[in-house]
Amino acid sequence: MQVAMLSGMEIRHGGPVPVWKQVADDIAQRIKAGEFHQDDAIPSQTAMRQEYGIAIMTARRVIRDLQERGLVYTVTGRGSYVRGR
Repeated sequence: MQVAMLSGMEIRHGGPVPVWKQVADDIAQRIKAGEFHQDDAIPSQTAMRQEYGIAIMTARRVIRDLQERGLVYTVTGRGSYVRGR
């Protein structure tokens, strides 16, 4: 199992929790902690790639998961934003 320390969090590649889930959980925690507020943009796919060292397809999966949780909404061509609580 490969471990990477990026963005202040430890990402475990090849572990029991998929990488996309680890990143989605981190961003969800940052939203709940108040780092991002209603209508704030979350990191873009490119920013996630740089910040977490993940592939673009993984970043897309992260955003989809956050949408499914009801935490973010996406505006095509603009980005993803924190949904109101």
